[in-house]
Amino acid sequence: MGNKPAKQERREEIILKIVPPLDQAYAQWLARDIERIHGFTPRNPSAVKPPDHYIEYMRLNGGLDVDLDDPDLAHLLK
Repeated sequence: MGNKPAKQERREEIILKIVPPLDQAYAQWLARDIERIHGFTPRNPSAVKPPDHYIEYMRLNGGLDVDLDDPDLAHLLK
């Protein structure tokens, strides 16, 4: 014989997305804060050397086998 599929119940649900009112002062403060964070660039950025175990991981997975003088990659490095 075998298993019979269970009888499916049909439920009618109405899902509403309701957004609560937003405080204008908070929205302005948040916009300014996000702009300040994402607009920040350090003046003299120094190169950061990754840890040795990460370099080894990249070498094993072929992440360091990229030839930067490759003409196919020139448009990415402009």
